[in-house]
Amino acid sequence: MKCCVVTLGCQMNQSDSERIRSVIEKMGFEMTDVEEEASLIGVVACSVRQKAIDKVYSKIQKWNKWKNEKQLVTFVSGCILPADEVKFLKLFDLVFRMNELPELPTMLYQCGVTTEFSARNPLNDLQREDERTDFWQVDPTYSSNFEAYVPIQNGCDKFCSFCAVPYTRGREVSRASADILNEVQKLIDRDVKSITLLGQNVNSYGLDKKGEEISFANLLRAIGELGKKSGKKFWVYFTSPHPRDMTRDVIEAIADYECLAKQIHLPVQSGDEKLLRRMNRNHNIEDYLTIVSDIRELLPTATIFTDIIVGFSGETDEQLENTAQLMLDVKFNMAYIAKYSPRVGARAARWEDDITPQQKSERLARLTEVLKRTSYEHNEAMIGKTFEVLVEREDPRKAGALATRTEGKLPVRIVDAPSDLVGTFQRVEITSASELSLTGKLV
Repeated sequence: MKCCVVTLGCQMNQSDSERIRSVIEKMGFEMTDVEEEASLIGVVACSVRQKAIDKVYSKIQKWNKWKNEKQLVTFVSGCILPADEVKFLKLFDLVFRMNELPELPTMLYQCGVTTEFSARNPLNDLQREDERTDFWQVDPTYSSNFEAYVPIQNGCDKFCSFCAVPYTRGREVSRASADILNEVQKLIDRDVKSITLLGQNVNSYGLDKKGEEISFANLLRAIGELGKKSGKKFWVYFTSPHPRDMTRDVIEAIADYECLAKQIHLPVQSGDEKLLRRMNRNHNIEDYLTIVSDIRELLPTATIFTDIIVGFSGETDEQLENTAQLMLDVKFNMAYIAKYSPRVGARAARWEDDITPQQKSERLARLTEVLKRTSYEHNEAMIGKTFEVLVEREDPRKAGALATRTEGKLPVRIVDAPSDLVGTFQRVEITSASELSLTGKLV
């Protein structure tokens, strides 16, 4: 019997999928990426943006039609708003939250799902096998041999007015540091080259367990020590932090350890003070620029990425220009710029969405031009210099080329390189630069 799990949304959802696959494989299923082959199909959903949730409805409508032709069981989990969850209960055979993952075998059995393995092994034995207590204790089936995601925190206490995550993931909960370090050590032992620590507000780690858990900075230091003792080459990233919790000691920790990658993703969302208050971001531009100054001082080679929303409710042309000016001041290497779309459950969903689709597109184009300018300035300065890159895959857009990334997560295309380099570190000389990418040759 085969199972297909479709993942939508962010890296956290990908990490959730890896744990779901692990549980299902232990039940005796063979995993497949081909939906038509599966008798069990699930989707790890994302309610954060309407476009992502529309994909879920499109998928389940197709799958439910297949039930007229074959036996099929469907399930959904992930990042789901309560309103969407109610609707999904009528469309999917099973809806479960990630904290219920250890009970998934029992829930599937109740839906009529059995395999030769589960017939030979009672369901209570399957669950007793590793004494599972929560979904973080489920060992994931990693989707890559050289890259891995490690969840360290779940949920959000920030309640940004545009965001539905506190209503889909719940309040902030930190994973036990001992479990995190154990998983990281296993990945180091497997020679994984890139490890990303995940959380909705990753740098608020431990704040929900003061006196019981270490701080985020000390967690990074503990991981840095593991890397130092191993003598192995790998890069550790984290996403996504909140400026409100980004302290100087976090940046100092990154500076002190070679394995902690010199790349910071620091979402700003807007460069206007009034709009930040309307977004309930609880940080101001002065605070943000202080963090950037600390990064430039302590991590001079670091790249800085950000997230920005255009067309938020009430945004004026002047406020947009304030964001453009911030982008010019900081000179981001990359900015993920998104057009605002209301999400049911978030506070801003009750406000008028008063920026037209055309205005949002124009504002997106305006900020994209600023990004291209600052990104090209950084990239052009790299020409003729040599950098270490991690080879991620064969380049799908150019035959005979490889897609790689620097430690700062800048994309570099290598031409005329053998495909057996995928998953390895290589030295590359940058030969040309464009606005948002680089080209290089093996040294």
